[in-house]
Amino acid sequence: MFKEKLSLVPSLPGSYQMKDRDGIIIYVGKAKNLKRRLKSYFTGRVTGKTKKLVSEIVDFEYIVTDSELESLILEITLIKKYNPKYNILLKDDKSYPYIEFTKDLYPILKVVRNTKNKKNKNNLYGPFPNVGAARRVVLMLNRIYPLRKCERLGKDYCLYYHLGECLGYCKNNVDMDKLSKMRREITAFLNGDARDVLLELTNRMNEASQKLNFEKALEYKNMIEDIKITLKNQKIVLNRDVNLDLFNYYSEENYLSIQVFFIRSGTLFGRNKKIINFTGNDADAFTEYIIRFYERELIPKDILVPENIDSNILSEYLKTNVRVPKRGDMKNLMDLAHDNAKIILDEELKTITNNEHIRMEAVRELSGILGKVRVNRIETFDNSHLFGTYYVAGMVVFENFEPLRNEYRKYKIDVNTKDDLSAMREVIYRRYYRLLMEKGVMPDLIIVDGGETQVMAAKEILDSLNLHINLIGLKKDSHHRTSVIVTSDLVNIELDTHGHLFHFLTLIQDEVHRFAITYHRQIKNKGTLSSVLEMVPGIGVKRSQELLRKFSSLKKIKEASIEELSEIIPSDVAVELKEYLENKDK
Repeated sequence: MFKEKLSLVPSLPGSYQMKDRDGIIIYVGKAKNLKRRLKSYFTGRVTGKTKKLVSEIVDFEYIVTDSELESLILEITLIKKYNPKYNILLKDDKSYPYIEFTKDLYPILKVVRNTKNKKNKNNLYGPFPNVGAARRVVLMLNRIYPLRKCERLGKDYCLYYHLGECLGYCKNNVDMDKLSKMRREITAFLNGDARDVLLELTNRMNEASQKLNFEKALEYKNMIEDIKITLKNQKIVLNRDVNLDLFNYYSEENYLSIQVFFIRSGTLFGRNKKIINFTGNDADAFTEYIIRFYERELIPKDILVPENIDSNILSEYLKTNVRVPKRGDMKNLMDLAHDNAKIILDEELKTITNNEHIRMEAVRELSGILGKVRVNRIETFDNSHLFGTYYVAGMVVFENFEPLRNEYRKYKIDVNTKDDLSAMREVIYRRYYRLLMEKGVMPDLIIVDGGETQVMAAKEILDSLNLHINLIGLKKDSHHRTSVIVTSDLVNIELDTHGHLFHFLTLIQDEVHRFAITYHRQIKNKGTLSSVLEMVPGIGVKRSQELLRKFSSLKKIKEASIEELSEIIPSDVAVELKEYLENKDK
């Protein structure tokens, strides 16, 4: 099929892009030798996910580069731009939590996730693979040491001061020597030296016991035991100057089992595991994973990788020291990571492949119902309201029945909207008009919650935009359980309630309902005044706060002119706000 085109490909480094029948890039790769790599897809034996990729390739393109590093940079750039479905998808992964011990005059100890924008990286400790563990450490240290708890100093003592967990920084002249001692001990603890904290807890336990406060003494004793257990589980690997991340993997049947060891101050501070379904070469997929990993995480001074990975190219790309351990403790630890990766994949491979098979069966069943059309990307909508007012909508995105949470979207509906159909028309129009304008990726299928009426309303909007996207509604029975698919031609198709397709459609419906309801609750729970303002499209948290800061009350906002409101918000949003407040009163 591609014999003639392959004969023209040069034996040079570069990046290649695979396209499907719609011209959409479905995979981006790189190679030292483009001809050899591209030829392997169409003449060699391929299995699993790579076989599925090849079955969808209708065309390919390539870009020649001067070096392998340039091809890697180009590959990652194109992956970010096109988000191909057969590349490693890490978009839903959250960044790891860190503990931040601020360098303020009166420091604060807290858990943070977004570390990329932090100017001072030296006061960050972690990463903690478990956010619960990070919070427990912060809670414990905040109870032991009377640090500042509030982001901004208040005018009077807070509850923490009266509980003995704050020195009253807002009003008292704090003993700076005591503060320096606390800072030294906490920093030592976060660096792995728990001696000072254990001594402090032991003294407090003994003091509480002497005062016959046995409940408090038991609390301190439990804290001491927790710390000792944590320290026991941290394997000492080298001296306290060693701070690095160690990666290794094991691959089988297009699955990559990855182990990451976080070594801080010479101890195994934490570890993480990840199993991903990859396409093509396992070493390339592993390299891509590491690069995408550090788009979210702090890059350490040292990173260790196995010997089949090009450490030099990774080092150049990440601008840090990447090396391969050859012997000693680090080589032993690298082998341990590989063994752990294999054990985990062996344990979970049967379950993973079975789930993959079930998912693909459901995709094929849905495709058959729709007339053998491709069904990969699904977008689903649901509305939420309070007694017919304050409408919001949620949209969730699934690919092959797997959620892409980073692509979920929330919508505040026009304040004059009073019914579900109008709300749905508005959100469908806004979503796909924007995709048209931005040339975004269109879904293969749109799902709306409801029967014939809802499907007709959604189709009306799609027709007005001249869009031909598969559309179905999910209709519930008398037990409020999804039982019927309503096609865009208003044909009713009964669902087998014991089948895989029913399970996944129900899962999607539950997810979009949860997402929309959660958004509505978030707005309502922010406070009476701000939640009222934030129901207006174009007004979010920041603008509502600015309005309340300037006008101080809803009454004064109502009385303000369009010109006065436009000093804070855009004039069109100011008009919307005035109309909304007037209609609300009526």
